[in-house]
Amino acid sequence: MATPKKPSTVAGAGSILSTVAGPSGATPPQSLGVSNPVADRLLDKIPSEQNLAAARPSNATKASEYGDAARTPTEGETYKPSTHAATGSTSSEIIANDKVGDGNPPKGENPTVDPLDRVRVDPAERVLTTNQGVPVADNQHSLKAGLRGPTLLEDFILREKISHFDHERIPERVVHARGSAAHGYFEAYDNFGELTRAVPFSKKGKRTPVFVRFSTVAGERGSTDTARDVRGFAVKFYTEEGNWDLVGNNMPVFFIQDAMKFPDLVHAAKPEPHHAMPQAATAHDTFWDFASLSPEIAHMLMWTMSDRAIPRSYRTMQGFGVHTFRLINAQGEARFVKFHWTPKQGTHSLVWDEAVRISGADPDFHRRDLWEAIEAGNFPEWELGLQIFTEEQAASFAFDILDPTKIVPEELVPLTPVGKMVLDRNPDNFFAETEQVAFCTSHVVPGIDFSNDPLLQGRNFSYQDTQLTRLGGPNFHEIPINSPIVQIQNNQRDGMHRQAINRGRVNYEPNSLGGGVPYQAGTAGFTSFPERQVVEDKVRGKPEMFADHYSQARLFWLSQSPAEQNHIVNAFRFELTRVQTPAVRERMLALLANVNDVLVSRVAEGLGMDVPAPLPLATDAPIPTYELSPTLSILSHPGQTGVKGRRVAVLVGSGVDGASAGKIYASLLKDGAVPRLVGNMLGKVASADGDKLDVEISVEAGPSVMYDGVIVPDGAASSEALARNALVIDFLREQYRHGKPILVYGAGSNLVSKAMLPQTLPDGSADPGLILGDAKNAEMALDAFKTALAGHRVYARETDPPAV
Repeated sequence: MATPKKPSTVAGAGSILSTVAGPSGATPPQSLGVSNPVADRLLDKIPSEQNLAAARPSNATKASEYGDAARTPTEGETYKPSTHAATGSTSSEIIANDKVGDGNPPKGENPTVDPLDRVRVDPAERVLTTNQGVPVADNQHSLKAGLRGPTLLEDFILREKISHFDHERIPERVVHARGSAAHGYFEAYDNFGELTRAVPFSKKGKRTPVFVRFSTVAGERGSTDTARDVRGFAVKFYTEEGNWDLVGNNMPVFFIQDAMKFPDLVHAAKPEPHHAMPQAATAHDTFWDFASLSPEIAHMLMWTMSDRAIPRSYRTMQGFGVHTFRLINAQGEARFVKFHWTPKQGTHSLVWDEAVRISGADPDFHRRDLWEAIEAGNFPEWELGLQIFTEEQAASFAFDILDPTKIVPEELVPLTPVGKMVLDRNPDNFFAETEQVAFCTSHVVPGIDFSNDPLLQGRNFSYQDTQLTRLGGPNFHEIPINSPIVQIQNNQRDGMHRQAINRGRVNYEPNSLGGGVPYQAGTAGFTSFPERQVVEDKVRGKPEMFADHYSQARLFWLSQSPAEQNHIVNAFRFELTRVQTPAVRERMLALLANVNDVLVSRVAEGLGMDVPAPLPLATDAPIPTYELSPTLSILSHPGQTGVKGRRVAVLVGSGVDGASAGKIYASLLKDGAVPRLVGNMLGKVASADGDKLDVEISVEAGPSVMYDGVIVPDGAASSEALARNALVIDFLREQYRHGKPILVYGAGSNLVSKAMLPQTLPDGSADPGLILGDAKNAEMALDAFKTALAGHRVYARETDPPAV
């Protein structure tokens, strides 16, 4: 019998880097493959958490809750962790900036009873109290008149606890209800004072704290992450001149042209009011009825029916400010600007079948991905690019820059990179930060100003107004996550939930009794750009150029790769198949007939319908034409970070080549990927050389859609054991069907045969994502797998319907 080897120093690292499942029992890893302060903290945090939980095998005080023993309250059990990190919310709490603090988490403190410089609470070695600080003797029972008597109204502890519980929820956002967020910073590449006086761009290397919230739009707070939907991309900059909120989406255009239509859009997209279905989906009659009667929606429909509406993760989606804004420099000179966030990880999406399956396997897929990446020190990054153009340039465009259903093609105005954004710290408390954060498009700082975009103008009112109801009144700015990093000094007083305690008798301006303070800043403060006014009659309507509804929808369609075009067709087919009213389907086809003949013909074929006559145009003016824009395809944004953060399943069973599996695992970790040992069930599997490997997650709990790629190490017995599990066969088929890279060594190829995976592409050429390795070319095969993994997906495998 072979002598067992020492445990690998990285075995089980994938489970430390994940938030679901883990081996049934294993020695904690000594390394996560790569070293950084946040990930290294996980090495202490997770095992210490497990040890802390193991220290209390049962509730030793439970017996004291009954009979005469209950008359004398028992002091609760406490267990001291080996490291303070064990009881923290996040491993990233050591990250510091001007907003979140100095990176030294509190210990055994409740700063809310200190002077008002309080934020976080930690219960270490502290007794349980009421909200008034009264020690709680017994937290298990209400106060009764005898052990079997009625509960007494005088039990103020019960009343406080239940009352707080009854009021713990605040109204959810009408849209963007489901979201996830993180702290970080924006760093300027240079001094851009020539363009704007906004302080985040005032100095090379200047870092501005940010809090970023990503969200879906249509679904409720408990809906799934991977629904087909627009994603919110809202950034709060905490600057030295106040908060600037860049409230955008992962798509650069919108459904409507005027804020007057926003309630109609949302009402149509939300669940139908008579039966409240479907949730987080537009595949129903009311949305498509509205859409088919609103041809200005055509361009946005191209985006929402494309892969952009089902991003792989928040880390791999672009962000856009949507509207045209203004940049103002210190000399008062103005330029128009469009804001673009481009992820360093690349722009990647799910395929529809994968998105649907993920919704069932892990509705928190995007939330978990963002959290795990930051906890592991794999900080997401985006580059901020600006499209900058003058009023004279704007006048020469074939579209109106105030129309939010239009983009400025990058071929017309290239991006100017101005800085990067890094998210490096998770929130300590979801409710206090992510749920209570309030973004408003009207929150701008000197150097940033609005355009007359009619949708933006309406948002400037709506966002501020909605916070008054959602967050309980006009003092929502005093909630810690919303407060700026600079002093707030004004004459506003009172209102619900007021926190500030203002000194003095003066709350007006001008004044002399208060010495004239606070005083207005003059030219140092925010001043609106003195736009030249054109005197016209009051009117409800839109400019003539807004009437072009189809040219940019056509541009988007023609700029997509064949695979992306297939997905757009399939998305329209799926959504309209679920519509019950034939007239709505026909009207939508008539709208698409104005976009592209191939598109409408293919969608009509999928619905079993003839192509109808096009909808009438809203203008007689010629429809502009554009040169193709490759940047509109996600394939033009592959990213710069390789396999970092990609999840890889390593399928193992008894008899696996343990040495090979260990090398694969360590190599993936070294490059920043997140491998997991996946088996038929949790427990140990014996490798061919006598080692014991700890399965980290079962194939049942971690199905195919949770991973970006799969590797099957060599081992005849292992492959045989895995092949008997239908879930493993389905796992491989789904990996293939979803275009993900597959690497098999030696006997692992038997699984490929059992799953009946084609070893060539449908056109007969070699499949770059299906790699067969052996002992001689092991490293070369793994390198080829990593290349395919960095490329994200092999779209050339796709057939309609799927072949496997």
